[in-house]
Amino acid sequence: MRATQIRETFTDFFTSRGHHQVPSSSLVPDDPTLLLTNAGMNQFKPYFLGETPPAFPRATSIQKCARTSDIDNVGRTNRHATFFEMMGNFSFGDYFKEDAIAFAWELLTEGYGLAPERLWITVYEDDDEAERHWRRIGVPASRIQRLGMADNYWSMGVPGPCGPCSEVNYDRGPAFGREGGPAVDGERYVEIWNLVFMQFRRGAGDTKGDFPILGELATKSIDTGLGLDRLAAILQDAENVCTTDLLLPTLHTVQRLAGRDYPGRGEEKVSFQVVTEHARSIAFLIADGVLPAKDGRGYVLRRLMRRAVRHARLLGIDGPVLPAATASVIANLGGVWPELTAQAALIERVVTNEEDSFTRTLAQGTRLLDAAITRTRATRSAALPGETAFELADTYGFPLELTVEAVREAGLTVDEDRFAALLAEQQKRAQAGGRARTAEALRKRDTYRELAAGLPRTEFLGYDHLTAETTVRGIVRDGAVARTAPEGSEAELVLDRSPFYAEAGGQIGDTGTLTTRDGARLRITDTRYGLDGFRVHTARVLEGELRTGDSGVAVVDGDRRQGLMRAHSATHILHAVVRAVLGDHARQQGSLVEPDRLRFDFAHFSAVGPDELVRIEAAVNGHVLDDPEVRAWYAGRAEAEAAGALALFGEKYGDTVRIVDIGDFSRELCGGTHVAHGSQIGTFRLLGESSIGSSLRRVEALTGHQARHHQDTERRLLAELTGLLGTRPADAPAALRKRLDALADAQAQLAKVRAGELRQRAEQLAADAREVGAGRLVARRVTGVAPDELRGLAAEALRRIQPGPAVVILAVDHDGKALLAAAVSPDLHRGGTEAGELLTAAARTVGGGSGGRGPLASAGGRRPEHLDRALDQAARHAAGLLGDASTGAHSS
Repeated sequence: MRATQIRETFTDFFTSRGHHQVPSSSLVPDDPTLLLTNAGMNQFKPYFLGETPPAFPRATSIQKCARTSDIDNVGRTNRHATFFEMMGNFSFGDYFKEDAIAFAWELLTEGYGLAPERLWITVYEDDDEAERHWRRIGVPASRIQRLGMADNYWSMGVPGPCGPCSEVNYDRGPAFGREGGPAVDGERYVEIWNLVFMQFRRGAGDTKGDFPILGELATKSIDTGLGLDRLAAILQDAENVCTTDLLLPTLHTVQRLAGRDYPGRGEEKVSFQVVTEHARSIAFLIADGVLPAKDGRGYVLRRLMRRAVRHARLLGIDGPVLPAATASVIANLGGVWPELTAQAALIERVVTNEEDSFTRTLAQGTRLLDAAITRTRATRSAALPGETAFELADTYGFPLELTVEAVREAGLTVDEDRFAALLAEQQKRAQAGGRARTAEALRKRDTYRELAAGLPRTEFLGYDHLTAETTVRGIVRDGAVARTAPEGSEAELVLDRSPFYAEAGGQIGDTGTLTTRDGARLRITDTRYGLDGFRVHTARVLEGELRTGDSGVAVVDGDRRQGLMRAHSATHILHAVVRAVLGDHARQQGSLVEPDRLRFDFAHFSAVGPDELVRIEAAVNGHVLDDPEVRAWYAGRAEAEAAGALALFGEKYGDTVRIVDIGDFSRELCGGTHVAHGSQIGTFRLLGESSIGSSLRRVEALTGHQARHHQDTERRLLAELTGLLGTRPADAPAALRKRLDALADAQAQLAKVRAGELRQRAEQLAADAREVGAGRLVARRVTGVAPDELRGLAAEALRRIQPGPAVVILAVDHDGKALLAAAVSPDLHRGGTEAGELLTAAARTVGGGSGGRGPLASAGGRRPEHLDRALDQAARHAAGLLGDASTGAHSS
């Protein structure tokens, strides 16, 4: 049974039994506690938590999931993957254990034709009810095992719904491991379906089960997950997912690039599976808007890409591997997951750029490692320091495995214990920060959940009205629900009706005022979403006291809202123009919409040139002048996509979506506020373009009043410049170039004169060199020499002294700073003398440090009063090297 049929069988089974089919959500979750979507239930969390009433009593989905917690096991087991499709059925207070178990058994044995005698069941250790239901449908007690909380109990890791679970496992036979059921061998008895019975509410505690059960939930729910990858391997009699039809074309691509077949065992097999499996994860993550970065989701993607490239190199693939591997994923799965096909150009460019970058990283890391190995040998140590290995991995991205391999070939070892300690320290710091952010997000969610209990959702009136009669339904102060907010206090408010737009889609929240009938007056400083459907208004009480239940009038800052609307509509036009000029891959990756100002991030692989920026700005202004109508309408998600509406990466959309059309050239899903006609944007002015990460660019622009003010400022500056040049605006560039050319000529002449002066100074210094031991020495304090000239003067004086061993040390007091330079002759340097050694003690004396390796070095500090003593120290050190410890410094 091919994967397409497996999906269809699952969906048909549950839709025929009253389940609402829900499309997969993005791998980028709308959840501050999650980095990536890792389970089918993620998009239904608001239903399970009671934050949002369920739109349907039962649902089914096939959810894209990404998990990297077991990344090191990929290729080493037959069941681990970093990307998978989770097929699930869900009940929100409808059916419970008996029906969930019956559904699973019927579908597995009849729908998929699995032999009942090969199915093993695990249940939570005290879940008698679940075992009874399994026994009733024919599973013998000998194939039901009870396991503890670590294996058969589910929670989100935080206070909230939880409950026991029951897993269905398939016996793959003796070739895959030992007898004894899933409690003995998870490779042979592979888990394929997990049924979670959400029936309890847990309190605070750790993720390993050390938490109190606070009681039963008022509404018991079901959350299940059947792994498509594992089921496909069973139904296709494949050893692992890489040899199923989900990934076999990609495996064949890797075999072709490697020039050999996929082996049955060993490290080569691991590498083949890593490259193949990671290619799928990489393609899906990029298709959902994740781009390589130094942290967060981008770091997960970068780690997958670099791991795949490293294993490709271990297979002897020296050329590019990711473009071909991800292209095979798109060709194979793009029909089921159309976002892969839609983002094919972006995926190709991102993986190509990242692989090229990592190849350069490997070359640089190899050079640095070779130098580190040489230093380690020079110290007669048998182990490369863990600090060095960690720096190579952390700063330069050079994998520890390659460091260990290269060091072993050099006859050394790596202090891996120290490396592990440094890595643990770094991870501990990162986890502490992540836990703090997560705890704060959860604390806010809990407060909002308490506040919203029993309240209707906020009615938003802001598309058509800037003023509304409203009632205060809830108040939060100092992180807790409150009844009142006194004069002078800060508070967060929930209103029953609101004209204030809550920050979303890049557009910042509205501000304004709230005046109650009892005389309280508040300044609304921001508006954001608390829970789904609730707008939270941040406010300061200017007069009176606010109480829950107070009624009044809410008024949005009209001028500010107009500026936001102008900038937001301009962002849509800019998006359409950028794609038209640069290519369809240049899709929006993020934005910030402020009053008459916008920031727009998009995928692109090189700097946008000046000519392209001019074309983009001109095209946007052309659309504005054409005065297109801006129209908003509503449709089902499928209808909107069929109509060509563009959905943005990382945004959350419901079944019914709002579409914003601007003329006939822009159609996007958008919940923001907009002008009615393009000409109301006024003027659009690009400020500049920059890089904000790998394959990610940013432009900033102004609209309306800010664009006009910017133009006025530029006009005044041009008038001032032309006045200084004594010419007309049209002739200003030519006049300025003429002045600059003349200035450059004058500076060149001055440089020649100065160079001649310094040569004379160098000749004089060389003539004053004194015989010291086996060589000659100049140690002088000089005047009238700039910091950038001091090293050059020392080097030139040394050149005029040679041949023979020689040292030149110069010092100058410049603008209250002590500066020194040292130069040693080639024969001394070849003998092991570094110029920097001569200045180490001197640098400490003047309260600074030294720099420079080789025959030329410099030093500086903030204590010029000690400059003579420092110079004398350096001179004595040099004299000792030359064979005479009695010589000090002289002034010049």
